[in-house]
Amino acid sequence: MAYVISGIQQLGVGVGNKKDAWQWYRKYLGMNVPVFQEAAEAPLMTHYTGGVVQSRDAALALNLKGGSGFEIWQYTSRETAYPEQEMVLGDWGIQIGKIKTPDVQKCYDFYKTEAVNLLNEPSIDPAGNLHFHMKDPWGNIFEMTERPDYFQKNSSITGGPCGAVMGVSDIDRVLPLFQKVLGYDVIYFDETSVFDDLKGLPGGDQTFRRVLLGHGEPREGAFSRVFGESTIELIQCQDREGAPIFRDRFWGDAGFIHLCFDIAGMDDLGRTLKAEGYPFTVDSEGSFDMGEAAGRFTYIEDPDGTLLEFVETHKVPIMKKMNWYLNLKGRNPEKPLADWMMKLLGLGRIRN
Repeated sequence: MAYVISGIQQLGVGVGNKKDAWQWYRKYLGMNVPVFQEAAEAPLMTHYTGGVVQSRDAALALNLKGGSGFEIWQYTSRETAYPEQEMVLGDWGIQIGKIKTPDVQKCYDFYKTEAVNLLNEPSIDPAGNLHFHMKDPWGNIFEMTERPDYFQKNSSITGGPCGAVMGVSDIDRVLPLFQKVLGYDVIYFDETSVFDDLKGLPGGDQTFRRVLLGHGEPREGAFSRVFGESTIELIQCQDREGAPIFRDRFWGDAGFIHLCFDIAGMDDLGRTLKAEGYPFTVDSEGSFDMGEAAGRFTYIEDPDGTLLEFVETHKVPIMKKMNWYLNLKGRNPEKPLADWMMKLLGLGRIRN
């Protein structure tokens, strides 16, 4: 690849109340390190917002235990629309956010004492991973999965996101995108069955084909040490025809609005994606400025219209109080940032 993928940068989450949602995610998922916060218009996204420039309030937050971030996104120009019907497993789109934890049982027990909405008990997935599912107060489902890789020790019961479960209409059609372009070249399992570990999820008692993908080589790039390893699980219902999760709604409405990859070499990535039949549908072209961070962002649609975002980071705050920002332009795109530099982000941690 002429481009470098550092890993999954963030999972976009549309909510109706950013303040309350972020407080919940800080308490229960450890997402307490802000990278940027900004209220502004989103003029480049009109293709997905009804042809009208919409305003929003957004924050990108990390858990420095390790993993990806959350982009917590709320409309300020309109009311956030929630789905009229509950998402059913196998519908098309990002269905579940995978969150890593060093101790699944301890995590489960803590959530139980806190009356978090637990959908099932800890069980083993087809790859032998211990996991369980819970739902946040806004209807988003998270899979808490036991993982060994962490960036920094802290008191959080979890790390950040380590992948996602995506409902698709045809797994074979979307596999080349993740395997050839995004580097998920390892298949941990490819099975079709009624799965015990999905019981408790909406529609989880049906027959599914599930494919769990990983990357055989460690990710490289500036933020790869923090993001760590990730997996993508594709799921296709065999008993019914799925439906788009965001049907009759806008990008930015309630739910998982996109999965974002941090990359270096956007032009090379764009040429590869176009050759595979996935041209950019949105491209900021020049460097966008989020006030505290800057870069270039693009979007593509998978065969079912699910949005994948790519961000080439140009500037990131290291110590905002001292006006210290890191310029990533011109550096070796394969070299990770020094651990001490990333750990300084923790000085801006929000304490509940």
